[in-house]
Amino acid sequence: MPITDLLEKNSKLYGDEVALIEINPELKEEQRVTWKEYELIQPTSNTFYRRQITWSVFDEKANRVANMLLDKGISKGQKCAVLLMNCLEWLPIYFGILKAGAIAVPLNFRFTSEEIEYCLNASDSDVLFYGPEFIGRIEDIAGKIKQNTLLYFVGDQTPTYAEDYYRQAANYSSTAPKILVQDTDDGAIYFSSGTTGFPKAILLKHEALMQSARMEAIHHETKKTDTFLCIPPLYHTGAKMHWFGSLYTGSRAVILKGNSPEAILRAVSDEGCTIVWLLVPWAQDILTAIESGRIDLSQYRTSQWRLMHIGAQPVPPSLIERWLKIFPNHQYDTNYGLSESTGPGCVHLGMENIHKVGAIGVPGYGWQTKIVSEKNEPVPQGEVGELCVKGPGVMVEYYKNPEATAEVLENGWLHTGDMAMMDDDGFIFLVDRKKDVIISGGENLYPVQIEEFLMKNDHIHDAAVIGLPDERLGEIAAAIIQVKEGHTLTEEDVNQFCRDLPRYKRPRRIIFADVIRNATGKIDKPKLRTIYGGDRLVEKQNRS
Repeated sequence: MPITDLLEKNSKLYGDEVALIEINPELKEEQRVTWKEYELIQPTSNTFYRRQITWSVFDEKANRVANMLLDKGISKGQKCAVLLMNCLEWLPIYFGILKAGAIAVPLNFRFTSEEIEYCLNASDSDVLFYGPEFIGRIEDIAGKIKQNTLLYFVGDQTPTYAEDYYRQAANYSSTAPKILVQDTDDGAIYFSSGTTGFPKAILLKHEALMQSARMEAIHHETKKTDTFLCIPPLYHTGAKMHWFGSLYTGSRAVILKGNSPEAILRAVSDEGCTIVWLLVPWAQDILTAIESGRIDLSQYRTSQWRLMHIGAQPVPPSLIERWLKIFPNHQYDTNYGLSESTGPGCVHLGMENIHKVGAIGVPGYGWQTKIVSEKNEPVPQGEVGELCVKGPGVMVEYYKNPEATAEVLENGWLHTGDMAMMDDDGFIFLVDRKKDVIISGGENLYPVQIEEFLMKNDHIHDAAVIGLPDERLGEIAAAIIQVKEGHTLTEEDVNQFCRDLPRYKRPRRIIFADVIRNATGKIDKPKLRTIYGGDRLVEKQNRS
Protein backbone atom coordinates (compact mmCIF):
# COMPACT_ATOMS: atom_id res chain seq x y z
CA MET A 1 0.00 0.00 0.00
CA PRO A 2 1.16 3.61 -0.49
CA ILE A 3 2.59 5.38 2.53
CA THR A 4 -0.34 7.81 2.66
CA ASP A 5 -2.52 4.90 3.83
CA LEU A 6 -0.51 4.75 7.06
CA LEU A 7 -1.45 8.32 7.94
CA GLU A 8 -5.13 7.65 7.29
CA LYS A 9 -4.96 4.45 9.36
CA ASN A 10 -3.39 6.29 12.30
CA SER A 11 -6.01 9.03 12.07
CA LYS A 12 -8.79 6.44 12.37
CA LEU A 13 -7.16 4.34 15.10
CA TYR A 14 -5.37 6.99 17.18
CA GLY A 15 -7.04 10.23 16.11
CA ASP A 16 -6.96 11.98 19.49
CA GLU A 17 -3.40 10.92 20.34
CA VAL A 18 -0.42 13.20 19.80
CA ALA A 19 1.45 12.49 16.56
CA LEU A 20 4.01 15.30 16.33
CA ILE A 21 5.55 17.70 18.82
CA GLU A 22 7.73 20.62 17.80
CA ILE A 23 10.20 22.16 20.25
CA ASN A 24 12.10 25.35 19.57
CA PRO A 25 14.80 25.49 22.29
CA GLU A 26 15.82 29.01 21.25
CA LEU A 27 12.59 30.31 22.77
CA LYS A 28 11.76 30.59 26.46
CA GLU A 29 9.78 28.00 28.38
CA GLU A 30 7.01 30.49 29.19
CA GLN A 31 6.31 30.74 25.47
CA ARG A 32 4.86 27.23 25.61
CA VAL A 33 1.31 27.33 24.24
CA THR A 34 -1.91 25.35 24.40
CA TRP A 35 -4.56 25.89 21.72
CA LYS A 36 -7.53 24.11 20.21
CA GLU A 37 -5.96 21.40 18.14
CA TYR A 38 -8.64 21.43 15.48
CA GLU A 39 -7.77 25.02 14.61
CA LEU A 40 -6.08 25.17 11.20
CA ILE A 41 -4.39 28.54 11.29
CA GLN A 42 -1.82 28.18 14.05
CA PRO A 43 0.95 30.45 15.29
CA THR A 44 4.20 29.88 13.45
CA SER A 45 7.07 27.88 14.90
CA ASN A 46 9.07 31.04 15.60
CA THR A 47 6.45 32.15 18.12
CA PHE A 48 6.26 29.33 20.65
CA TYR A 49 8.57 26.99 22.53
CA ARG A 50 6.32 23.94 22.05
CA ARG A 51 3.55 22.99 19.63
CA GLN A 52 1.81 19.68 18.93
CA ILE A 53 -0.80 18.08 16.68
CA THR A 54 -2.78 14.85 16.89
CA TRP A 55 -2.96 12.17 14.22
CA SER A 56 -6.43 13.36 13.15
CA VAL A 57 -5.27 16.97 12.81
CA PHE A 58 -2.16 15.82 10.93
CA ASP A 59 -4.35 13.93 8.44
CA GLU A 60 -6.84 16.78 8.12
CA LYS A 61 -4.06 19.27 7.39
CA ALA A 62 -2.62 16.98 4.73
CA ASN A 63 -6.08 16.65 3.15
CA ARG A 64 -6.49 20.43 3.02
CA VAL A 65 -3.14 20.77 1.26
CA ALA A 66 -4.10 18.04 -1.23
CA ASN A 67 -7.47 19.60 -2.01
CA MET A 68 -5.87 23.03 -2.40
CA LEU A 69 -3.33 21.70 -4.90
CA LEU A 70 -5.98 19.84 -6.87
CA ASP A 71 -8.16 22.96 -7.04
CA LYS A 72 -5.17 24.92 -8.35
CA GLY A 73 -4.87 22.49 -11.24
CA ILE A 74 -2.04 20.31 -9.91
CA SER A 75 -2.62 16.84 -11.27
CA LYS A 76 -1.21 13.42 -10.58
CA GLY A 77 2.51 13.19 -11.28
CA GLN A 78 3.25 16.92 -11.11
CA LYS A 79 6.08 18.05 -8.82
CA CYS A 80 5.74 20.15 -5.65
CA ALA A 81 8.88 21.35 -3.87
CA VAL A 82 9.26 21.96 -0.12
CA LEU A 83 11.87 24.39 1.21
CA LEU A 84 11.35 24.63 4.97
CA MET A 85 13.38 24.42 8.13
CA ASN A 86 12.21 21.65 10.47
CA CYS A 87 8.78 22.64 11.72
CA LEU A 88 5.35 21.25 12.52
CA GLU A 89 4.04 22.21 9.07
CA TRP A 90 6.67 20.18 7.18
CA LEU A 91 5.18 16.69 7.26
CA PRO A 92 1.49 17.64 6.72
CA ILE A 93 2.55 19.57 3.60
CA TYR A 94 4.65 16.61 2.39
CA PHE A 95 1.77 14.18 2.87
CA GLY A 96 -0.70 16.61 1.32
CA ILE A 97 1.41 16.59 -1.83
CA LEU A 98 1.41 12.78 -1.85
CA LYS A 99 -2.35 12.59 -1.22
CA ALA A 100 -2.92 14.77 -4.28
CA GLY A 101 -1.05 12.15 -6.31
CA ALA A 102 1.72 14.67 -6.89
CA ILE A 103 5.45 14.09 -6.35
CA ALA A 104 7.10 15.69 -3.30
CA VAL A 105 10.45 17.40 -3.91
CA PRO A 106 12.23 18.27 -0.61
CA LEU A 107 15.00 20.86 -0.97
CA ASN A 108 18.11 21.32 1.14
CA PHE A 109 17.73 24.43 3.32
CA ARG A 110 21.40 25.23 2.69
CA PHE A 111 20.93 25.56 -1.05
CA THR A 112 21.91 28.90 -2.55
CA SER A 113 19.50 30.81 -4.80
CA GLU A 114 21.26 29.33 -7.81
CA GLU A 115 20.93 25.79 -6.48
CA ILE A 116 17.25 26.29 -5.63
CA GLU A 117 16.60 27.55 -9.15
CA TYR A 118 18.52 24.60 -10.60
CA CYS A 119 16.63 22.01 -8.52
CA LEU A 120 13.20 23.51 -9.26
CA ASN A 121 13.96 23.37 -12.97
CA ALA A 122 15.68 19.96 -12.88
CA SER A 123 12.68 18.42 -11.10
CA ASP A 124 10.06 20.25 -13.23
CA SER A 125 8.46 21.55 -10.04
CA ASP A 126 5.22 23.49 -10.48
CA VAL A 127 4.78 24.45 -6.82
CA LEU A 128 7.11 25.62 -4.05
CA PHE A 129 6.25 25.79 -0.35
CA TYR A 130 8.84 27.90 1.46
CA GLY A 131 9.43 29.53 4.83
CA PRO A 132 10.50 33.01 5.99
CA GLU A 133 14.17 32.00 6.19
CA PHE A 134 14.26 31.81 2.39
CA ILE A 135 12.57 35.07 1.35
CA GLY A 136 15.80 36.64 0.09
CA ARG A 137 16.83 33.57 -1.88
CA ILE A 138 13.42 33.21 -3.52
CA GLU A 139 13.27 36.91 -4.36
CA ASP A 140 16.59 36.49 -6.20
CA ILE A 141 15.13 33.85 -8.53
CA ALA A 142 11.40 34.72 -8.63
CA GLY A 143 11.79 36.05 -12.16
CA LYS A 144 13.94 33.13 -13.33
CA ILE A 145 11.91 30.06 -12.39
CA LYS A 146 9.38 28.91 -14.94
CA GLN A 147 6.21 30.91 -15.34
CA ASN A 148 3.04 29.89 -13.50
CA THR A 149 5.00 28.27 -10.66
CA LEU A 150 2.81 28.47 -7.54
CA LEU A 151 4.63 29.93 -4.53
CA TYR A 152 3.15 29.22 -1.10
CA PHE A 153 4.62 31.12 1.82
CA VAL A 154 4.56 29.25 5.16
CA GLY A 155 4.90 32.07 7.69
CA ASP A 156 3.74 35.56 8.67
CA GLN A 157 3.72 38.62 6.38
CA THR A 158 3.45 36.85 3.05
CA PRO A 159 5.41 38.52 0.21
CA THR A 160 3.25 40.11 -2.50
CA TYR A 161 4.37 37.61 -5.14
CA ALA A 162 3.40 34.53 -3.05
CA GLU A 163 0.25 32.90 -1.70
CA ASP A 164 -0.46 32.78 2.05
CA TYR A 165 -0.28 29.05 2.82
CA TYR A 166 -2.27 29.26 6.08
CA ARG A 167 -5.16 31.31 4.71
CA GLN A 168 -5.32 29.45 1.42
CA ALA A 169 -5.35 25.98 2.97
CA ALA A 170 -8.01 27.03 5.50
CA ASN A 171 -10.53 27.35 2.69
CA TYR A 172 -10.36 23.72 1.64
CA SER A 173 -12.01 20.52 2.85
CA SER A 174 -10.32 18.34 5.47
CA THR A 175 -11.78 15.24 3.80
CA ALA A 176 -9.40 13.04 1.83
CA PRO A 177 -9.51 13.66 -1.93
CA LYS A 178 -10.60 10.80 -4.16
CA ILE A 179 -7.25 10.31 -5.85
CA LEU A 180 -6.01 6.76 -6.37
CA VAL A 181 -2.41 6.50 -5.17
CA GLN A 182 -0.65 3.16 -5.70
CA ASP A 183 2.64 1.56 -4.70
CA THR A 184 3.89 1.75 -8.26
CA ASP A 185 3.29 5.50 -8.55
CA ASP A 186 6.20 7.90 -8.37
CA GLY A 187 6.23 9.48 -4.91
CA ALA A 188 9.22 11.74 -4.34
CA ILE A 189 12.31 13.30 -5.81
CA TYR A 190 15.23 13.77 -3.45
CA PHE A 191 18.47 15.49 -4.37
CA SER A 192 21.94 14.06 -3.86
CA SER A 193 24.49 15.96 -1.79
CA GLY A 194 26.00 17.48 -4.91
CA THR A 195 29.61 17.00 -3.78
CA THR A 196 30.90 16.95 -7.37
CA GLY A 197 28.76 19.72 -8.86
CA PHE A 198 25.03 20.36 -8.91
CA PRO A 199 22.97 17.66 -7.16
CA LYS A 200 21.22 14.88 -9.05
CA ALA A 201 17.44 14.38 -8.84
CA ILE A 202 16.64 10.93 -7.39
CA LEU A 203 13.20 9.55 -8.29
CA LEU A 204 11.57 7.17 -5.80
CA LYS A 205 8.29 5.24 -5.95
CA HIS A 206 5.72 4.94 -3.16
CA GLU A 207 6.75 1.33 -2.62
CA ALA A 208 10.28 2.54 -1.82
CA LEU A 209 8.93 4.97 0.79
CA MET A 210 6.79 2.19 2.27
CA GLN A 211 9.79 -0.16 2.33
CA SER A 212 11.73 2.33 4.45
CA ALA A 213 8.85 2.65 6.93
CA ARG A 214 8.45 -1.10 7.36
CA MET A 215 12.22 -1.62 7.52
CA GLU A 216 12.78 1.07 10.16
CA ALA A 217 10.07 -0.37 12.42
CA ILE A 218 11.49 -3.89 12.07
CA HIS A 219 15.15 -2.94 12.52
CA HIS A 220 14.56 -0.96 15.69
CA GLU A 221 11.57 -2.87 17.05
CA THR A 222 9.55 0.33 17.17
CA LYS A 223 6.46 0.02 19.36
CA LYS A 224 3.35 2.15 19.76
CA THR A 225 4.75 3.28 23.13
CA ASP A 226 8.01 4.63 21.68
CA THR A 227 8.78 8.32 21.21
CA PHE A 228 11.24 9.20 18.47
CA LEU A 229 13.39 12.33 18.69
CA CYS A 230 13.93 13.77 15.20
CA ILE A 231 16.80 16.26 15.00
CA PRO A 232 18.30 16.07 11.46
CA PRO A 233 16.71 18.09 8.64
CA LEU A 234 13.48 16.64 7.28
CA TYR A 235 14.45 17.39 3.69
CA HIS A 236 16.95 14.54 3.96
CA THR A 237 15.93 10.93 3.47
CA GLY A 238 17.70 9.89 6.66
CA ALA A 239 15.60 11.93 9.09
CA LYS A 240 12.27 11.38 7.38
CA MET A 241 12.76 7.68 6.73
CA HIS A 242 13.66 7.09 10.38
CA TRP A 243 10.49 8.93 11.38
CA PHE A 244 8.58 6.64 9.02
CA GLY A 245 9.05 3.98 11.71
CA SER A 246 6.89 6.11 14.00
CA LEU A 247 4.35 6.55 11.21
CA TYR A 248 4.28 2.78 10.68
CA THR A 249 3.51 2.07 14.35
CA GLY A 250 1.38 5.11 15.16
CA SER A 251 3.85 6.28 17.79
CA ARG A 252 4.62 9.90 18.50
CA ALA A 253 7.68 11.89 17.53
CA VAL A 254 9.38 15.09 18.61
CA ILE A 255 10.80 17.52 16.03
CA LEU A 256 13.63 19.42 17.70
CA LYS A 257 14.70 22.74 16.15
CA GLY A 258 18.24 22.63 17.51
CA ASN A 259 21.05 20.18 18.24
CA SER A 260 22.94 21.42 21.29
CA PRO A 261 23.66 18.77 23.95
CA GLU A 262 21.44 20.64 26.42
CA ALA A 263 18.53 20.88 23.98
CA ILE A 264 18.76 17.19 23.04
CA LEU A 265 18.91 15.96 26.63
CA ARG A 266 16.13 18.28 27.72
CA ALA A 267 13.87 17.02 24.93
CA VAL A 268 14.66 13.41 25.85
CA SER A 269 13.89 14.18 29.48
CA ASP A 270 10.76 16.34 29.07
CA GLU A 271 9.10 14.31 26.32
CA GLY A 272 10.16 10.83 27.45
CA CYS A 273 11.99 10.05 24.22
CA THR A 274 12.99 6.41 23.81
CA ILE A 275 14.69 6.46 20.36
CA VAL A 276 17.18 9.09 19.25
CA TRP A 277 19.02 9.25 15.95
CA LEU A 278 22.22 11.28 16.18
CA LEU A 279 24.91 12.40 13.80
CA VAL A 280 28.52 11.80 14.82
CA PRO A 281 29.28 15.44 15.76
CA TRP A 282 26.19 15.69 17.97
CA ALA A 283 27.10 12.49 19.80
CA GLN A 284 30.63 13.81 20.25
CA ASP A 285 29.30 17.09 21.65
CA ILE A 286 27.05 15.29 24.14
CA LEU A 287 29.90 13.11 25.38
CA THR A 288 32.29 16.05 25.67
CA ALA A 289 29.73 18.11 27.59
CA ILE A 290 29.13 15.26 30.06
CA GLU A 291 32.78 14.25 30.41
CA SER A 292 33.88 17.86 30.99
CA GLY A 293 31.26 18.35 33.70
CA ARG A 294 29.41 21.07 31.77
CA ILE A 295 26.31 18.87 31.83
CA ASP A 296 25.15 17.00 34.92
CA LEU A 297 23.34 13.97 33.53
CA SER A 298 21.53 13.40 36.84
CA GLN A 299 19.47 16.51 36.11
CA TYR A 300 17.79 14.78 33.17
CA ARG A 301 15.34 11.87 32.97
CA THR A 302 16.97 9.37 30.64
CA SER A 303 16.07 5.95 32.03
CA GLN A 304 13.40 5.44 29.33
CA TRP A 305 15.90 6.17 26.50
CA ARG A 306 16.54 2.70 25.07
CA LEU A 307 18.13 3.20 21.62
CA MET A 308 20.76 5.52 20.20
CA HIS A 309 21.57 5.03 16.55
CA ILE A 310 23.82 6.86 14.12
CA GLY A 311 23.93 7.06 10.35
CA ALA A 312 24.99 9.28 7.44
CA GLN A 313 28.74 8.74 7.90
CA PRO A 314 31.29 6.25 9.28
CA VAL A 315 31.17 5.98 13.06
CA PRO A 316 34.47 5.77 14.98
CA PRO A 317 34.30 2.69 17.25
CA SER A 318 35.98 4.76 19.98
CA LEU A 319 32.92 7.04 20.01
CA ILE A 320 30.59 4.14 20.79
CA GLU A 321 32.97 2.83 23.45
CA ARG A 322 32.81 6.23 25.16
CA TRP A 323 29.03 6.34 24.74
CA LEU A 324 28.45 2.96 26.36
CA LYS A 325 30.54 3.96 29.37
CA ILE A 326 28.08 6.75 30.07
CA PHE A 327 24.92 4.99 28.80
CA PRO A 328 25.68 1.30 29.49
CA ASN A 329 22.07 0.19 29.05
CA HIS A 330 21.57 1.68 25.61
CA GLN A 331 20.88 -0.38 22.55
CA TYR A 332 22.91 0.81 19.59
CA ASP A 333 22.62 0.54 15.84
CA THR A 334 24.34 2.14 12.89
CA ASN A 335 22.53 2.56 9.61
CA TYR A 336 24.07 2.76 6.17
CA GLY A 337 22.18 4.05 3.18
CA LEU A 338 21.91 6.54 0.36
CA SER A 339 19.14 8.72 -1.00
CA GLU A 340 19.37 6.46 -4.06
CA SER A 341 18.34 3.56 -1.81
CA THR A 342 15.57 5.48 0.01
CA GLY A 343 17.63 6.57 2.96
CA PRO A 344 19.02 4.53 5.83
CA GLY A 345 19.04 0.84 6.51
CA CYS A 346 19.87 -1.05 3.31
CA VAL A 347 22.79 -2.17 5.48
CA HIS A 348 22.59 -1.94 9.26
CA LEU A 349 24.53 -3.27 12.21
CA GLY A 350 21.55 -4.62 14.16
CA MET A 351 20.91 -3.89 17.83
CA GLU A 352 21.96 -7.41 18.75
CA ASN A 353 25.39 -7.03 17.14
CA ILE A 354 27.01 -4.43 19.33
CA HIS A 355 30.06 -6.71 19.56
CA LYS A 356 30.68 -5.78 15.92
CA VAL A 357 30.94 -2.03 16.47
CA GLY A 358 32.97 -0.63 13.59
CA ALA A 359 31.06 -2.57 10.93
CA ILE A 360 28.15 -1.04 9.04
CA GLY A 361 26.59 -4.46 9.41
CA VAL A 362 24.60 -6.86 7.28
CA PRO A 363 21.97 -6.47 4.54
CA GLY A 364 18.85 -4.76 5.89
CA TYR A 365 15.30 -6.08 5.75
CA GLY A 366 14.50 -6.95 2.13
CA TRP A 367 17.98 -6.06 0.83
CA GLN A 368 20.85 -7.89 -0.91
CA THR A 369 24.47 -6.79 -1.06
CA LYS A 370 27.62 -7.68 -2.96
CA ILE A 371 31.16 -6.29 -3.13
CA VAL A 372 32.72 -6.07 -6.58
CA SER A 373 36.00 -5.24 -8.28
CA GLU A 374 36.63 -2.60 -10.95
CA LYS A 375 35.62 -5.28 -13.47
CA ASN A 376 32.29 -5.71 -11.65
CA GLU A 377 33.27 -9.18 -10.43
CA PRO A 378 32.73 -10.32 -6.81
CA VAL A 379 35.88 -9.96 -4.71
CA PRO A 380 37.02 -12.65 -2.25
CA GLN A 381 35.85 -12.27 1.33
CA GLY A 382 38.20 -9.95 3.19
CA GLU A 383 39.23 -7.94 0.12
CA VAL A 384 38.18 -4.38 -0.64
CA GLY A 385 35.77 -3.58 -3.47
CA GLU A 386 32.77 -1.40 -4.30
CA LEU A 387 29.60 -2.05 -2.30
CA CYS A 388 26.47 -2.70 -4.38
CA VAL A 389 22.93 -3.03 -3.00
CA LYS A 390 19.66 -4.35 -4.42
CA GLY A 391 16.19 -4.18 -2.96
CA PRO A 392 12.73 -2.58 -2.99
CA GLY A 393 14.12 0.82 -2.02
CA VAL A 394 16.40 1.34 -5.02
CA MET A 395 15.57 4.49 -6.97
CA VAL A 396 13.81 4.44 -10.32
CA GLU A 397 16.42 6.69 -11.90
CA TYR A 398 18.21 9.97 -11.77
CA TYR A 399 15.29 11.99 -13.12
CA LYS A 400 15.79 12.90 -16.80
CA ASN A 401 19.45 11.86 -16.62
CA PRO A 402 19.81 8.46 -18.31
CA GLU A 403 23.59 8.71 -18.62
CA ALA A 404 24.12 9.20 -14.87
CA THR A 405 21.53 6.48 -14.15
CA ALA A 406 23.36 3.97 -16.35
CA GLU A 407 26.60 4.64 -14.45
CA VAL A 408 25.16 3.40 -11.13
CA LEU A 409 22.25 1.06 -11.94
CA GLU A 410 22.76 -2.35 -13.50
CA ASN A 411 20.12 -5.11 -13.47
CA GLY A 412 18.58 -3.67 -10.32
CA TRP A 413 21.93 -3.35 -8.52
CA LEU A 414 22.91 0.09 -7.26
CA HIS A 415 26.64 0.81 -7.31
CA THR A 416 27.10 2.93 -4.20
CA GLY A 417 30.55 4.37 -4.85
CA ASP A 418 31.60 3.20 -1.39
CA MET A 419 34.56 0.89 -0.88
CA ALA A 420 33.89 -1.93 1.58
CA MET A 421 35.03 -5.36 2.74
CA MET A 422 33.29 -8.32 4.36
CA ASP A 423 34.79 -10.19 7.32
CA ASP A 424 34.65 -13.93 8.00
CA ASP A 425 31.35 -13.52 9.88
CA GLY A 426 29.63 -11.81 6.96
CA PHE A 427 29.71 -8.29 8.42
CA ILE A 428 30.44 -5.43 6.04
CA PHE A 429 32.98 -2.76 6.94
CA LEU A 430 32.95 0.55 5.12
CA VAL A 431 36.45 1.46 4.00
CA ASP A 432 35.87 4.78 2.23
CA ARG A 433 34.23 6.63 -0.60
CA LYS A 434 35.65 5.46 -3.92
CA LYS A 435 36.52 9.02 -4.90
CA ASP A 436 38.14 9.74 -1.51
CA VAL A 437 40.74 6.97 -1.73
CA ILE A 438 44.25 8.44 -1.61
CA ILE A 439 46.85 6.86 -3.90
CA SER A 440 50.23 7.63 -2.35
CA GLY A 441 53.34 6.15 -3.93
CA GLY A 442 51.20 3.41 -5.50
CA GLU A 443 49.55 2.46 -2.16
CA ASN A 444 45.81 2.87 -1.61
CA LEU A 445 45.10 4.79 1.59
CA TYR A 446 41.57 4.77 2.99
CA PRO A 447 40.95 8.00 4.96
CA VAL A 448 38.18 6.52 7.11
CA GLN A 449 40.61 3.98 8.59
CA ILE A 450 43.07 6.74 9.51
CA GLU A 451 40.27 8.92 10.90
CA GLU A 452 39.07 6.09 13.12
CA PHE A 453 42.58 5.65 14.47
CA LEU A 454 42.98 9.36 15.20
CA MET A 455 39.64 9.45 17.05
CA LYS A 456 41.11 7.10 19.65
CA ASN A 457 43.19 10.04 20.91
CA ASP A 458 41.50 11.52 23.99
CA HIS A 459 42.50 15.05 22.96
CA ILE A 460 40.90 14.93 19.49
CA HIS A 461 37.30 16.09 19.10
CA ASP A 462 37.03 15.43 15.36
CA ALA A 463 39.29 14.43 12.48
CA ALA A 464 39.22 14.36 8.70
CA VAL A 465 41.82 12.95 6.31
CA ILE A 466 42.16 14.15 2.72
CA GLY A 467 44.68 13.70 -0.07
CA LEU A 468 46.95 16.60 -0.97
CA PRO A 469 49.10 16.76 -4.13
CA ASP A 470 52.74 15.73 -3.86
CA GLU A 471 55.30 15.81 -6.68
CA ARG A 472 57.07 12.61 -5.65
CA LEU A 473 54.24 10.44 -4.28
CA GLY A 474 51.34 11.85 -6.28
CA GLU A 475 49.31 12.40 -3.13
CA ILE A 476 49.93 12.41 0.60
CA ALA A 477 47.50 11.99 3.48
CA ALA A 478 46.76 15.20 5.38
CA ALA A 479 44.88 15.15 8.69
CA ILE A 480 42.65 18.06 9.69
CA ILE A 481 42.36 17.80 13.45
CA GLN A 482 39.88 19.60 15.69
CA VAL A 483 41.18 19.56 19.26
CA LYS A 484 38.77 19.14 22.18
CA GLU A 485 37.91 22.33 24.01
CA GLY A 486 40.28 22.82 26.94
CA HIS A 487 42.88 20.43 25.55
CA THR A 488 46.15 21.09 23.74
CA LEU A 489 47.87 19.06 21.05
CA THR A 490 50.96 19.65 18.95
CA GLU A 491 52.04 18.26 15.60
CA GLU A 492 54.74 16.30 17.40
CA ASP A 493 52.08 14.81 19.72
CA VAL A 494 50.03 13.64 16.74
CA ASN A 495 53.03 12.20 14.92
CA GLN A 496 54.05 10.31 18.06
CA PHE A 497 50.50 8.97 18.48
CA CYS A 498 50.48 7.80 14.84
CA ARG A 499 53.59 5.67 15.30
CA ASP A 500 51.21 2.78 15.94
CA LEU A 501 50.00 3.08 12.34
CA PRO A 502 51.91 1.43 9.49
CA ARG A 503 54.38 3.99 8.16
CA TYR A 504 52.65 4.38 4.78
CA LYS A 505 49.31 5.19 6.50
CA ARG A 506 50.66 7.95 8.73
CA PRO A 507 49.48 11.47 7.85
CA ARG A 508 52.34 13.42 6.32
CA ARG A 509 50.76 16.77 7.06
CA ILE A 510 48.89 17.85 10.20
CA ILE A 511 46.45 20.77 10.05
CA PHE A 512 44.81 22.05 13.24
CA ALA A 513 41.40 23.46 12.25
CA ASP A 514 37.68 22.85 12.54
CA VAL A 515 36.39 19.82 10.65
CA ILE A 516 33.73 21.05 8.25
CA ARG A 517 30.58 18.90 8.06
CA ASN A 518 27.43 19.34 6.02
CA ALA A 519 23.84 19.46 7.28
CA THR A 520 23.63 15.67 7.49
CA GLY A 521 26.85 15.37 9.49
CA LYS A 522 29.10 14.10 6.72
CA ILE A 523 32.63 15.48 6.52
CA ASP A 524 32.65 17.96 3.65
CA LYS A 525 35.81 16.68 2.00
CA PRO A 526 35.32 18.55 -1.29
CA LYS A 527 35.31 21.81 0.67
CA LEU A 528 38.33 20.74 2.70
CA ARG A 529 40.16 19.86 -0.51
CA THR A 530 39.28 23.26 -1.92
CA ILE A 531 40.63 25.00 1.19
CA TYR A 532 43.82 22.98 1.63
CA GLY A 533 44.40 21.12 -1.63
CA GLY A 534 44.51 23.73 -4.35
CA ASP A 535 43.32 23.45 -7.94
CA ARG A 536 44.96 20.13 -8.70
CA LEU A 537 42.84 18.24 -6.19
CA VAL A 538 39.68 20.06 -7.23
CA GLU A 539 40.33 19.06 -10.84
CA LYS A 540 40.85 15.45 -9.79
CA GLN A 541 37.60 15.50 -7.83
CA ASN A 542 35.67 16.95 -10.76
CA ARG A 543 37.01 14.21 -13.04
CA SER A 544 35.89 11.41 -10.72
